[in-house]
Amino acid sequence: MNEENIFKVPTMAEMIAKGESPDILFWVGCAGSFDERAQRTTRDICKILHHVGLKFAILGTEEGCTGDPAKRAGNEFLFQMQAMMNIEVLNGYEIKKIVTACPHCFNTLKNEYPILGGNYEVIHHTQLIQQLINEGKLQAQGGESFKGKRITFHDPCYLGRGNNVYEAPRRALEILDAQLVEMKRCKSNGLCCGAGGAQMFKEPEKGKKDVNIERIDEALQLNPQVIAAACPFCMTMLKDGVKNYDRENDIQVLDIAELTVRANGLK
Repeated sequence: MNEENIFKVPTMAEMIAKGESPDILFWVGCAGSFDERAQRTTRDICKILHHVGLKFAILGTEEGCTGDPAKRAGNEFLFQMQAMMNIEVLNGYEIKKIVTACPHCFNTLKNEYPILGGNYEVIHHTQLIQQLINEGKLQAQGGESFKGKRITFHDPCYLGRGNNVYEAPRRALEILDAQLVEMKRCKSNGLCCGAGGAQMFKEPEKGKKDVNIERIDEALQLNPQVIAAACPFCMTMLKDGVKNYDRENDIQVLDIAELTVRANGLK
């Protein structure tokens, strides 16, 4: 990468020290911070924000887990402890708007933090991309061409059924001039990849097919060249499903942010 293309993402503490405030806070999330595959999506979201001139910051080491895993596992006490620590930090910085790449973080920050005093405008990165497309700031030209390629999109549970966000990721795919093909179970009837039900961390129940393999079976019926994702956990499950069929060489699994960056030629 050329030196001119390298930019540093400031933390909130660094920005405040300079007497500045961000337009938006990027909530990176645990997966986006520590998972090597998800880090690529994290970097691409930063590239998009930088490209359109949005002043943004991250919390860095001040960002803790939202508490979503604890809550889903039934540990409400731990969830509230984690949530209150984050809310104290967010309110201390007077954060108003947050963008996140993880539907689990998105759902928790948007719907569960207000109960504990954390009231913010929270959007998923596909919603931000849709807004930027509508404003003409992202036009999918000058980069990698996806024209005519068969792309199918997997709806993350906490983005789709959990928060009724279906059109934003599809709008991001439409401007690629690709051929968007829908799986039999999609949108409100979408099939979970299994990660939200903890199948990512355990073996399937005896006598049952892995749910991510079942999902990939549906995708393969469409003969796609790209399977688009919008969640770091879905990404893992989908990639493992594609790997199960040794199709990694002819089927790419890419996040909406990655597709957007490639199509717009962002470095």
